[in-house]
Amino acid sequence: MVRYIVNLKHTVTALGCAVLLSGPASGQQAPQISELLEALRTAPPEQSAAAVRNVEREWSRSGSAAMDLLLKRGRDAMAVGNFDVAIGHLTALTDHAPDFPEGYHARATAFYRAGLYGPALDDLETALALNPDNFNAIFGLGVLFEELGNERRAAELYRRVLALNPHHENAEKALEQLKTIGIGRTL
Repeated sequence: MVRYIVNLKHTVTALGCAVLLSGPASGQQAPQISELLEALRTAPPEQSAAAVRNVEREWSRSGSAAMDLLLKRGRDAMAVGNFDVAIGHLTALTDHAPDFPEGYHARATAFYRAGLYGPALDDLETALALNPDNFNAIFGLGVLFEELGNERRAAELYRRVLALNPHHENAEKALEQLKTIGIGRTL
């Protein structure tokens, strides 16, 4: 029987070098989410869609290719109306990446579209506890509150969405609709 002796110091050093050298070749860092959010807040209308995509792209990065694949599969299943499959993929995602807010946000969307408001509300609360600036999750929470008859809370949430993303058309429309019934107007 032959035994191989492994020098852990050299193995760990080699692994560390590989990780350090696998970063961006240009030496540029990706913008921080706070910078992306500020760019969105100040973007002119014609640039807002690109700014939203940049923020959402950053939020969709879990740091794991496997977890990103589960998110994609969940979203793909939702896109074709297969909510049970979407919930399955997204539950696997939240089980394996419990600190990844977009997993909860996506699963909340799947629950909502499946008519499961309680679990949707729970996941939105978790998503927002992990990422309080997720204007899409805030908007979803507003929609839920509006459907449950709490229009005043919904209006507050829509205003919060617009503070983060001034060009969020759905939040603008929802707030305007509430204003027609006397909710959300400022005196």
